[in-house]
Amino acid sequence: MISGPSRRTLLTGAMAAPFLGGPATHAGDGPPARPNVVVVLADDLGWAEVGFQGQRTIATPNLDRLAAEGVRFEAAYSGAPLCAPSRCALLTGLHAGHGTVRENPEGGPQRSLTDADLTFGGLMRLAGYDTACIGKWGFGPDLPGQPSHPNERGFGEFFGFIGHRAAHRYYPQRLWHNDRTVPLDGRSYAPDLFRERAVRFIKKERERPFLLYYPTTLPHSPSVVPGGDAGPYEDRPWTGPNRRHAAQVGRLDADVAALVRALRDSGQAERTVVLFTSDNGPHSEKGVTPGLFDSNGPFRGDKRDLYEGGIRVPMIAWSPGVKARVERRPVAFWDVLPTLADLAGMPVPEGLDGVSLRGALTGAGAPKRRHLIWNRPRKIQAIRRGRWKVVRFAPGIAGAGPRGRVELYDLREDPGERLDLAARRPGLVADLLAELDGAIGPDPRRPYAPL
Repeated sequence: MISGPSRRTLLTGAMAAPFLGGPATHAGDGPPARPNVVVVLADDLGWAEVGFQGQRTIATPNLDRLAAEGVRFEAAYSGAPLCAPSRCALLTGLHAGHGTVRENPEGGPQRSLTDADLTFGGLMRLAGYDTACIGKWGFGPDLPGQPSHPNERGFGEFFGFIGHRAAHRYYPQRLWHNDRTVPLDGRSYAPDLFRERAVRFIKKERERPFLLYYPTTLPHSPSVVPGGDAGPYEDRPWTGPNRRHAAQVGRLDADVAALVRALRDSGQAERTVVLFTSDNGPHSEKGVTPGLFDSNGPFRGDKRDLYEGGIRVPMIAWSPGVKARVERRPVAFWDVLPTLADLAGMPVPEGLDGVSLRGALTGAGAPKRRHLIWNRPRKIQAIRRGRWKVVRFAPGIAGAGPRGRVELYDLREDPGERLDLAARRPGLVADLLAELDGAIGPDPRRPYAPL
């Protein structure tokens, strides 16, 4: 049995801990050939809940340094405004109009990944990488040997939660390690266990490159921190959930610092690309009020919404060989798999919705694209094409009448989506809706044969 601390760690010190080592040496030539890759996925972290996106209440010094030294994607979009379909898009390169998982459990039966789903873990393993998933997988069932288990989808090592609902427990009674469960004592803080396991994976001696997928549960509700102490936020005149939420974000920042420190300590930093992002917009659950932190920045909506606040997410790509810059063209979760294939020297699978972002890492810029698609079946759909965005609500959803509702926004002039232009531009609305409908259907991928 694994025992964890019954009292809090020194949270203030952990949150302030900088990366070990001096400033990165930025050659500016782009990432190395076949780099190690660390993908860090936060859970419900808002676009503006980090300092590099304008956050002033919660301190995120380590993420801010990564953003200052790497590529900051100003218009990065998640795969969906909630967990499971967003993660499916990240892992498979398909938006939620094509991917296997298009809804969370509470929205109806949640499908699991299947043998047909090639994840970036599976692709990188085909490329000869040592692969691991440590944290929240998010697709059930909680059984070994089934097609949706991380080991079956390309991750040689797995430690964490398989299912979606189990991951809401910060002090679990058990976690999975590959095909078996590890009993816990209910006093071990799961994110701390994830960090420790990830550091060990990074420092492991190996002769080939590695991929670490690190989907932590921070700062998802409930707002729980060890000992209940919010550290530097404990004396703020806020509610307990808000104080602890801020502390969760601080712990996330410190955990990312620990991973980068492990890269430096093991001599791996110079040949590693770190990608940091969040699965959707900020939550307002169990007493947390995003408005207190301006978690959405200038955007409307939060988790579960297809307004910008629900799907705009912070995103950084960092590597000592990558020149610092801001990428303003839109990018999305389904771009990650083709990007990793490109970095690993593998053919990009056919029939994906994503495109490689290698150009953004070399200074050439992200590619132009025709549109971005989001799909919550029987609820809400959206399409962005250039400056224009349409949001379509199903009948009875979010106050829509029996015939539903369609809204049109000009994101260039109105990024906060306050002025609905649908009535003024019916032709444009019809054109965008036709394009949206044409982009939703079965999985368009072809079988992958890299050799």
